[in-house]
Amino acid sequence: MTIDARIRPGTRRRVVIANLAPQVDAGRFPVKRCVGDVVAVEADVFIDGHDALRARLLSRAQGARAWREAEMRPLGNDRWRAEFVVDALGAFEYTVMAWPDALATWLADLVRWQTAGDVAQSVAHGARIAASIAKRARGNDARALAAWGKALADEATDAFARRERALDTAMHALAAPYADRSLAVVHTPPLLVRSDPALARFSTWYELFPRSAGDGRRHGTFDDCVSLLPSIKSMGFDVLYLPPIHPIGRTRRKGRNNALAAAPGDPGSPWAIGAPDGGHRAIHAALGTAEDFRRLVEAARAMDIEVALDIAFQCSPDHPYVREHPSWFRHRDDGSIQFAENPPKKYEDIYPFDFESPDASALWNELLGVVRHWIGEGVRVFRVDNPHTKPFRFWEWLIANVRRDHPDTIFLAEAFTRPKVMHALAKLGFGQSYTYFTWRNTKAELTEYFGELAHDASREYFRPNVWPNTPDILPASLRDGTRAAFAVRLVLAATLAANYGIYGPSFELMDNRASGIGEEYADSEKYEIRAWPRERADSLGPLVARVNSIRHAHRALQQDWTLEFFDTDNAELLCYAKTARDPDDAIVVVVNLDPAHVQSGFVTLGLAALGLADDAPFEVRDLLQPATYTWRGARNFVKLDPAVAPAHVFAVRAARPATGART
Repeated sequence: MTIDARIRPGTRRRVVIANLAPQVDAGRFPVKRCVGDVVAVEADVFIDGHDALRARLLSRAQGARAWREAEMRPLGNDRWRAEFVVDALGAFEYTVMAWPDALATWLADLVRWQTAGDVAQSVAHGARIAASIAKRARGNDARALAAWGKALADEATDAFARRERALDTAMHALAAPYADRSLAVVHTPPLLVRSDPALARFSTWYELFPRSAGDGRRHGTFDDCVSLLPSIKSMGFDVLYLPPIHPIGRTRRKGRNNALAAAPGDPGSPWAIGAPDGGHRAIHAALGTAEDFRRLVEAARAMDIEVALDIAFQCSPDHPYVREHPSWFRHRDDGSIQFAENPPKKYEDIYPFDFESPDASALWNELLGVVRHWIGEGVRVFRVDNPHTKPFRFWEWLIANVRRDHPDTIFLAEAFTRPKVMHALAKLGFGQSYTYFTWRNTKAELTEYFGELAHDASREYFRPNVWPNTPDILPASLRDGTRAAFAVRLVLAATLAANYGIYGPSFELMDNRASGIGEEYADSEKYEIRAWPRERADSLGPLVARVNSIRHAHRALQQDWTLEFFDTDNAELLCYAKTARDPDDAIVVVVNLDPAHVQSGFVTLGLAALGLADDAPFEVRDLLQPATYTWRGARNFVKLDPAVAPAHVFAVRAARPATGART
């Protein structure tokens, strides 16, 4: 048996503090919150014997000298709880302090005694405690506590009368700030919480290729993007995400539909970054100038839209880095540079960086400089391409360095990879993460996956951002799908997750033409300029706008943690709810997962979760297809025709007398 060398014989510190929560990997990584969030902290706190305890939650901005303190309250079974608010961006520390409470221990004993002699002895002991507390107090408090102690010690007064004086709760409150903490134990080291902008918790993304922002007869520009901002805002989006905006290489440029040889005039993939006229800090000349880009960022921010920029750390063969820093790339035995692969996909027009290069330190600093450059141009949100193909320690280092000076930055990890890798990236600093929603379709799949995202311990660091489609992925749920199929996936994404996005005109115009190779689109916008008829009469734009308007109007949909699934007697009906308590807000969603057929059945609501009485009537107001119904009890009937509306999004409240009708 090994003896802990830190324990010294005769130690008087007896309090144990254990199982402090929340924490990630025993405190290795911070938990995540947003500005204004309450952090609820719990810990096991106990002591040998029967002494009473006091416990306090300590919190402070990282680097601050003074701790803020909050009294912890016992929950039972030696579990204690308190809260603090993260009131600024950046990192905060928190820990727990606890000590034996001599005053509370004495008072607990005092009430047990019945005989005058026992009461007199106990009150005399309390008098000494009060005198000790008075010595630590100041001013009027010290004088009042000293007088209290003298009164308790006055043997000329009846013992039971002195006991009544001892039980004066006003004096207990006066004494509380001056407790003897000489035997206090503090949980070390403190844990960390990272406070992000509110946009990290609740955001609505719209992906747009700037080169397709024009009329299709010419290369689009940043000014064209500015002209689209009112439409994007009217649909309720607050993040405009742009794929790479840099010069595109010509060597091995891909042609339309990922053809290995480009035809004259083919624009190439924006992810093949770099040409003789510049690399990751440069702008594709056809898009405009740096001033034009800054004007777009400013115009978007004036509409409360953040411009998110794609960070893709890779190069075309024409990138200046290839000529100036050949050691930053991995070479084959024949001396040529290895192009990128993501089996079974091959990217002959892209060179990945070699992060094991002898010159890796210079590479890391250069890439950090790239991010800092775009921050200087006004960008605060970054979507990072394939971060799982770069070293984890690189991202931890880069994000920490960026956030030290710019704590308002948000990094979204585009990492459709193995679950543990996705979670590792989230722990390392990514504020949002892509998810597997794109491939979760059935009731069982959606319930299991989003139940995990909402309630698993990983929610402390993993913020999901769900997408029905991306330029790389036309999923089976949309491939050759109907309008109803797109509507179903829209409602699911927008109500199951607080962060979601769509791939631009492709989604609202229901582009469902597959290339026949994997999940690629036919005539993919990755390889050509597309002309999008944005004003098409059958556009899903109005539905997108309605759904996003509901999200912005209801706090319940602006977070993930209160998601609860409810039973239905039809496997094609998915029912769930989200609630918020400040202000009271409850949203119940019922979705027909079958976009081709009418589905009906009974849903069984969890009334307690919705704040409803067991058998009282309540109103459900459909926010998608305006109608109000009166329901009673947990079990109620629904019928959804996908040709009319594939979902109900109900606002729930206690019913007013004699209103509505049953559905």
